[in-house]
Amino acid sequence: MNLILFLNDDLSKDGSLAEISGLRAKHIIEVHKAEIGKELTAGLLNGNIGKCKVNKIGTNYVNFELGNFNTPPPPALPLTLIISLPRPKTLKKVVHIASCMGVKKIYFIESWKVDKSYWKSPVLNNNELTEQCILGLEQAKDTVLPEILFRRRFKPFAEDELNQIITGTTPLAAHPYKALPCPERINSPVTLAVGPEGGFTDYEVKTFKELGFSVITLGERILRVEYAVCSLLSKIFK
Repeated sequence: MNLILFLNDDLSKDGSLAEISGLRAKHIIEVHKAEIGKELTAGLLNGNIGKCKVNKIGTNYVNFELGNFNTPPPPALPLTLIISLPRPKTLKKVVHIASCMGVKKIYFIESWKVDKSYWKSPVLNNNELTEQCILGLEQAKDTVLPEILFRRRFKPFAEDELNQIITGTTPLAAHPYKALPCPERINSPVTLAVGPEGGFTDYEVKTFKELGFSVITLGERILRVEYAVCSLLSKIFK
């Protein structure tokens, strides 16, 4: 936690104080070594960054006095991420990584190789994913939550939405086979589609190509989805 992110429910009515309890407070007490009067970097959810001062410390809470929050959060990564829904544990990792790296719009889609049972996982609950987003934001000293969207059927998504999503962007589809090397240092908005570990199906690749996507690869090694996302973003926006 490189930044304490205050949620709306943490703030007093006049916005001059904030209080955090539970595991978040435990982390602040044990890791940040919070003590009365200590100043820490903080941010307001979807708002600016500033400083706060430890006001009170209890057994399960920390109370803060808020200073001026005048510093804007870091700029968002100019990217829309489209990714085949991974297994639940990997989903949490992907959301954490994407939030940390500045992605602000993520579509999780159903491709043919997605296990249908993944869609029934409680991890898809908004609260669990928001928690991962917040952890990523606090790590990266950011405050703006990404928008997370789910699309169950590939063909309607491709036919009805993809054209609009990719307008004004460089559309790329990451696939481990018969693809171009991943481009580097793109200085314009990007739409990036990432498939399962085994890649998209031939039909899905064909659909992306027909819509104008360039099919790219990181090489012969097959990476776990979360590693692939991190590697792709690092290379494209190096």
